Formats: sequence, C-alpha cells, structure tokens
Amino acid sequence: MRRLQGLPAWAPVVLMAMLLASCAAPRLKPDSTLLSAQAQRERELSTHSRWSLAARLAISGPQDGGSGSLAWTQDGSEYRFAVSAPVTGKTWTLSGDGERAELSGLHAEPVAGGDAATLLQRELGWNVPVLELSSWVRGLRAAGPARIVFREDGLPAEFAQLGWKIEYRDYDTSIRPALPRRIFASNGVYKVRLAVQHWDMP
Repeated sequence: MRRLQGLPAWAPVVLMAMLLASCAAPRLKPDSTLLSAQAQRERELSTHSRWSLAARLAISGPQDGGSGSLAWTQDGSEYRFAVSAPVTGKTWTLSGDGERAELSGLHAEPVAGGDAATLLQRELGWNVPVLELSSWVRGLRAAGPARIVFREDGLPAEFAQLGWKIEYRDYDTSIRPALPRRIFASNGVYKVRLAVQHWDMP
C-alpha cells in the first residue's frame, strides 16, 4: 500500500492507537424487539439520501497504510470521497456513482474505473468496500445477509457481512437517529478506521 504523500511513517500508528483507545459496550444477542427497532432505524435513515460527514480516516493492509482527513458527501448513488494528508494538505478525490468512478489528485491526470472499490485497489492497493461502507458508516446493514450484535442501549455493536466485521465503538446520541462516531471495519489483514467528527444529514 502507498502512504499519503507527506505523511510521517509513524502517523498511522498513532492514529490507530487513538482510535482503539475506547471501551466496548456490553453486547446483546438479537431478539425480535431489537431487530424490529433496527429495521425501523434503517428505514428512517434510508429516507435521507443526501448526507455528509467529516472524519479522520486510517487504512492498513499487508504492506503499508495511510491516514488523513476525510470529507465524504453522498447524494443518492453519487458520492465524493476526498482525503487530505495532514502534513502537506495534498488532497485526492474519489467521485462517481454506481456505474463509474474517477480518482483525481493522485496522478497528473484523473483515472477512471467501473467502480470505486476496484479503482482504489488498483491505484492505491487499498481494500475499501465503498458501496457497502456507505451503509455501514451510518450503522445500517448493506444488501445481503448479515449477522448483527447489539449494544446494551439497542444500537448496533457489530455487523458481520460480506467477509467484513464492522464494529461500532461510539455513537453521537445527541442527534436522532443516533449515528456512529467510531467505526472499525476489518477483513483479514485489511482494516478501515473512521473517527467521525461531524455529521450533516438534512
């Protein structure tokens, strides 16, 4: 994997330690009441097709990793995923929809691909399931079967889906429905960490 230009070698390690310094809440097995409440929460959040977030991002894999500031905007199937290195301020942007993806700022000219996950894997060596992450980051299950475990307060504590384990270590409960603040996703040696600083969901 490539490190973001200008990023010190120790920065991803420091960010990982910061993100992992949180306590896991007690967990409950799903029952009909919890599953019904989650389904209602998912229906409510799914009505918000436009949303954005600002976060700290850390990604690691078998060879290298990267981290930076993330500005993510979503409007239906259209997305803009901008990552800035903390030292140089250099930004690369991933944008597109369900049928196309374009990565700009990494090379002299933008590069395109059929989907965001394939493009990131090809250009950065990052394994990031962008389509599914747009659901997971809001505490929603993506399409397809999923195993779910709940926190004591009834919010999702963990999903297991499509080979990924998604853990929710903290929520912003000042907004309704509550939205995740710390999301840890892993698939074998691949890890994606998000510490959300701000949500905007009209």
